[in-house]
Amino acid sequence: MAILDIRNLTIEINTSQGRVKAVERVNLTLTEGEIQGLVGESGSGKSLVAKAILGIKKDGWVVRADRMRLGDIDLLTLTPSERRRLMANDIAMIFQEPSSHLDPTQEIAEQIEEAIPSNTFEGGFWQRFQWRKKRAITLLHKVGIKDPISVLRSYPHELSEGVCQKIMIAMAIAKKPRLLIADEPTTAMESTTQIQILKLLHKLNKVNNTSILFISHDIESVSNLSDTLTVMYCGQTVESGTRDQVINHPRHPYTNALLQAVPDFESNLKHKSHLYALPGSIPPLQHLPIGCRLGPRCPNAQKTCVQKPHSTRLKGHMFNCHFPLSIEDEASS
Repeated sequence: MAILDIRNLTIEINTSQGRVKAVERVNLTLTEGEIQGLVGESGSGKSLVAKAILGIKKDGWVVRADRMRLGDIDLLTLTPSERRRLMANDIAMIFQEPSSHLDPTQEIAEQIEEAIPSNTFEGGFWQRFQWRKKRAITLLHKVGIKDPISVLRSYPHELSEGVCQKIMIAMAIAKKPRLLIADEPTTAMESTTQIQILKLLHKLNKVNNTSILFISHDIESVSNLSDTLTVMYCGQTVESGTRDQVINHPRHPYTNALLQAVPDFESNLKHKSHLYALPGSIPPLQHLPIGCRLGPRCPNAQKTCVQKPHSTRLKGHMFNCHFPLSIEDEASS
């Protein structure tokens, strides 16, 4: 059963140079208990998709979609009070910049205890005394904070960016949500803590059957955790499929470029060798290329690429490209 179903999501933003399409016709389907990775370099629109799901938008944004549902709930028709109730119980998000999403006027203890729903209490009525504080300490232990008492008495500006990120993760998993949106959850963390957080998210998925939308620019770390992968470029979905399909049989040149950019430490790397990278950068939203948006950077681009590519689907593997990679192998298998 699909817990999240998005069809043709488009986000337009009013700028000084007119209205631009920051996200165009994005499709996402997340089944119950699934971990899906949403991958793309900075500026590809991943965080905008997450904010649209939560209903976080600015005055100059126009969000449209043919369908955006959480289970049997239509996210496009919710009133503000209904959306707050839904966010309090069913959806949680780990934001990319934690220090800007924590209240600077409140101690960490107040913010975490406020995020713990009453329906998560387990035990007798005599155990309700300070149970939220005890629960907050347990949550901070889970995310790898060694001195939770000191952290609970601190304000966000007194803590490092990495610790604030862990606090955001603790607040998100406190709800035991049906859907967890993790936007770069391991940013500003050391490698050992990153592994610990990824294991925690995996355990949350298996024990509580929590569906996770994992957003990152690092396709390697996402692929280790995800069941399916969706690749975005310049506000559009370019490829999606199972982990094996996308990682081992990429069809879109951009997906292939992301995979080639991951250093292979098993091979004999030359000293000071350069990582693979596509030429150029993501075009500004005010000056998007016609047709395929990757065209000016694509090594396989031809005249046909000035036309918008159609979606192709083979055995659940979807890609948008006029000249997909190794398409004959998959069609014949």
